[in-house]
Amino acid sequence: MNDRPPGGPPAENGTEEGTEKGTEKDTGKDTGKGTTARRRGRPPRAESADTRDRILTSAREEFSERGYEKTSVRGIAKAAGVDPALVHHYFGTKEQVFEASITQSFAPAIEAPKAIEEGPLDGVGERLVRFFFGIWETPATRAPLLAIVRSAVTNETAAAVFRRIVATQVLRRIADRLDLPDAELRAELAAAQLVGTAMLRYVIKVEPLASADPEQIIARLSPVVQGHLTGP
Repeated sequence: MNDRPPGGPPAENGTEEGTEKGTEKDTGKDTGKGTTARRRGRPPRAESADTRDRILTSAREEFSERGYEKTSVRGIAKAAGVDPALVHHYFGTKEQVFEASITQSFAPAIEAPKAIEEGPLDGVGERLVRFFFGIWETPATRAPLLAIVRSAVTNETAAAVFRRIVATQVLRRIADRLDLPDAELRAELAAAQLVGTAMLRYVIKVEPLASADPEQIIARLSPVVQGHLTGP
């Protein structure tokens, strides 16, 4: 089926439009006019970056709405308006698509270790908590994080991908900056405090936490996170 809108560019379904008389369709052979039909599922190079971004955007939306289990490569491709072969071409398996979408969505949180560097350690708890909830309180960054968390709590494969990214991109970097013998455990306890609060507030939406003033939450959590990171 040709998904091309009237007057628009060819749909990225891995096929080529024929000539006026339909005599030079995509057969994989040289047409005799100096061009060879593209291999199925691969767009021109000029379209590659846009296509890849569109697939990632669709993947985040699909994982957010359906969760990891019910999301399929075919569904992602359909939402992006491309052939499933393109999804495999750019990312590989569904797990790899999920990891790519997480990495992109998690990019703001990866800056969290900088909260430790920007000032003395005796104020790191508040800086880290304020940074964390600044991400969750912003709708544009909250939506993809919700997709990540919902998928991670319902599927072990998704959870493993999430753990790997959190461990390597955030917790290990925070631990390295603490310079304490049990730094890794301290970083994990601080993260547990923050992620647990986010789960109750944004995912499960337990009241009164779900509607509490963010500043009130920051004020209460900051000393606890500070204790995990630098306390005795």
